[in-house]
Amino acid sequence: MSAAAPVRPETAPAVPLTPRWWFRPVPLARIAVFRAIAYLFIPVDVFLTTAWVKAHADVPTEFYQPLLVGRLLHLPTPTHTVVLVVQWALVVAAVAAATGRAPRVLGWAVFLLYAEWMVIAMSYGKVDHDRIAYLVALAVLPTVGVARWRDRRSSQAAGFASAAILVTVMLTYFLAAWAKMRFGGWDWATGSTLTRAVVRRGTDLSLWTLDVAWLLPAAQWVMLVFEFASPLVLLVRSDRARIGLVVFLLGFHVMVYAGVGIIFLPHCIAILSILPWERLRRDRERAPGPAVTAPAGGGDPPG
Repeated sequence: MSAAAPVRPETAPAVPLTPRWWFRPVPLARIAVFRAIAYLFIPVDVFLTTAWVKAHADVPTEFYQPLLVGRLLHLPTPTHTVVLVVQWALVVAAVAAATGRAPRVLGWAVFLLYAEWMVIAMSYGKVDHDRIAYLVALAVLPTVGVARWRDRRSSQAAGFASAAILVTVMLTYFLAAWAKMRFGGWDWATGSTLTRAVVRRGTDLSLWTLDVAWLLPAAQWVMLVFEFASPLVLLVRSDRARIGLVVFLLGFHVMVYAGVGIIFLPHCIAILSILPWERLRRDRERAPGPAVTAPAGGGDPPG
């Protein structure tokens, strides 16, 4: 992966999943903004969305059945001390990493600590599939190195990180559909999967669907088609298409949350990596306003 280089227009689109596509230069400012979002989400996740993980500190250790990665790496059994140390070390490292300082050292520390946090979370009989893209994001962000919000350069390292997250987001949907077919077969689409979900977890916004006999089965087919068609997201190139894709994906998850109270927040954070965050700075510079005179010695204007 090369160092940062000026943005250059491409003469032809790169074919998805080819070496040229994987390392297509991406603005460093995009990584800088997303990196801050990804790291600042960790305290929210640790203290709010997965606050239940801390409860494992008081669970008898004989109930701990480590995931394969935990067995291979001989990770420590989650005692009370281990859980608390991992929790607070993770939060402190994430807040420090969000500043952009020491991006490799702090970034790798965050990734390793969050991976251990997930092993502690998922080694008691339940494994969630909404965290793989976010975990991959934490793994590739340190490989980019220094990236600042005002950095107008692009780099292949940033391009690889963005591509890796995008592919994992796509695979989350595609493999979800594959799992439905593997374990449920076509009965998943023709049965009462969503009906059961609405009966158990429905809200005032979704209970009315139980009175429309064809609606929920049709929605199951739509979900399967959407998930199996997810590789098409790899064809997205323009900034406008990226924004539209993010709005669509986040809208889908908001709709699911409004209907049955299920939200995949870490996955939604990973989706935000698709956005062209560098345009925030570009649009601000283009906005009309009073003229600013650069200092006599050169350099950036104040502010």
